This record gives sequence, C-alpha cells and structure tokens, in this order.
Amino acid sequence: MEREGEDDDIVCLDESFFIDDNYQLTTFTFGSQVLQLLCLQSASTDFDLTGQLVWPGAMLLNDYLSKNAEILQGCTVIELGSGVGITGILCSRFCSQVVLTDHNEEVLKILNKNIELHASSDNPEYCAGERLAAEKLEWGNSEQISQILQKYSRGFDLILGADICFQQSSITSLFDTVEELLRVRKEGKCKFILAYVSRAKTMDSLVISEAARHKMQINELVGTRSFVGNLEGLIYEVNL
Repeated sequence: MEREGEDDDIVCLDESFFIDDNYQLTTFTFGSQVLQLLCLQSASTDFDLTGQLVWPGAMLLNDYLSKNAEILQGCTVIELGSGVGITGILCSRFCSQVVLTDHNEEVLKILNKNIELHASSDNPEYCAGERLAAEKLEWGNSEQISQILQKYSRGFDLILGADICFQQSSITSLFDTVEELLRVRKEGKCKFILAYVSRAKTMDSLVISEAARHKMQINELVGTRSFVGNLEGLIYEVNL
C-alpha cells in the first residue's frame, strides 16, 4: 500500500542539472603556436559532455600537427568529435578551410564560442572566422553527413580525430562515417589521422579490427607513440 506523500520523495532531473558551463579561458602552446580557448578544467559529469574539456589525445595530435605543419598547408579539414575545438582552431592557422563537428548541442555552444573568440582576434594574419565553421554531426547519421557533403561538395583532404574512442558501441558508427567521408575523395586523396590513447586492450583491438572490416589500411605513424600523463598514446593514419 502506497504511503501518503511517497511521491514527494521522487526528484526528476533534466539534462540542465548536469551541465557545468563554468568555462575558463585557458592558454595552450604547441611549438610556436599559442591558443587561448574556453574549456572546463576537469570532467564534472558523465552526461555525454566529455567534449567540454581538452583530452590527452588532443594534446598529442596538436603536438604532432605543430611539428608537421606542412601536411596542413592549404588543406581542407573536417574534425570528428571536436569538443571545444582545440585541434581545429590550431589547423585553421595553416588550412584553407576547417569544419569542426560534434553531436552534442551543449558542446556545440562552447565550440561556437571558441570559434567566435578566434574570429574576433586582433591578429588578422589567421582570418580564423573565414576558415572555421561548426556543424552538427552524429556518427553514422547519413542525413547529417549528406548535408555536410552538400555544403562542402569537394570533400576534404584530411579527416581528424583526437581521443574520440571512448565507447565500444560508437566505434562502428565512427568508421562508417570515416568511410563515407573518405570515399568522396577517390584514389587515396583523403586520409584519416586519429590520435588514439590506450585505455583498454579491448578498445585497442576493436579500433584495428573495425578499420580492417571497413577494408581500410591503418598504420601507426613512426615516432608518435608516447606517454600522455600516465597513458600511452599514438597516432594512426587510415586510408581506403
């Protein structure tokens, strides 16, 4: 028998309860490139908001790109799981066009704020506002992929991903998305560069096997394996 007032003990929380938007303007340095952007300093929730802070794999990829900036010169780039945009914003200093993507609306808000921050920079050399754009993209969503490819009909020279392999359930849709984007540029004219941080042996194997299942060549870039904090990271190059 239900006690009187029992329903009063039930509290329903919506997504807004979990959202932490206490962003701090933070400075990052990669070689000669200095970036300032808004981000959280630590993850406050697991409510699908991991994109609100900068992860170790992004530091790994940005360090690699800053040392090998020639691969970015004049390129068009799409980044998957951009989060706060630290990698895409770095790329905008060398590339002709950078499209940053994420699927989470709250993350897209901070991503756009960081794009605006760099677009309003006093340094006209980079023209970040003309080179950067944000788009919503849920991996495996063919409609959203098609919309992006209609808007950027020539496709991309590079697909980037930094520390985006967290959930085993998302790896198939990630590689489905990468395959669609790679196929726009035939004859190997597009490649996927993935900064991967090893957190579980099962995920290590899954990334390799999923690439193989999609008939992709996945190769570790020599000299990129290193420790980021207490985790081992490396950079893969993936081609059809």
